[in-house]
Amino acid sequence: MAKFKVIVSDPENGTSKVVELEEARAASFIGRKIGETVEGAVVDLPAYKLQIMGGSDKDGIPMRPNVHGGVRRKVVLSGGAGFNPKDKGQRRRKMVRGDVITDEIVQINTKIIEKPKKTAESKAEPAKKEA
Repeated sequence: MAKFKVIVSDPENGTSKVVELEEARAASFIGRKIGETVEGAVVDLPAYKLQIMGGSDKDGIPMRPNVHGGVRRKVVLSGGAGFNPKDKGQRRRKMVRGDVITDEIVQINTKIIEKPKKTAESKAEPAKKEA
């Protein structure tokens, strides 16, 4: 069955954490595409919303949002995930994976797009003692 390492990034403070998912918990990611949103409860963050940004398979082949399906393909790239051109205008045919998460994916990159709302009670300052 599927086993994923889900990297959850917080763009507000620049931190990230790794959550490993197996079996039934990992099944909720299969069939999802890059750019879709998922509930944070899957990765132990209830009331959060996460957006899938990409990932890679067991061989380190990166996912690209403009390659459709869950297959590996050799495509001509001029930049972006999977190819970093050294010269201006350089293009290269590289192996990349499609935008659909399959059981061959090992790492999934996500970012937090919605955090839980703070209640008025938790924002209130503690009562000050009067002398």
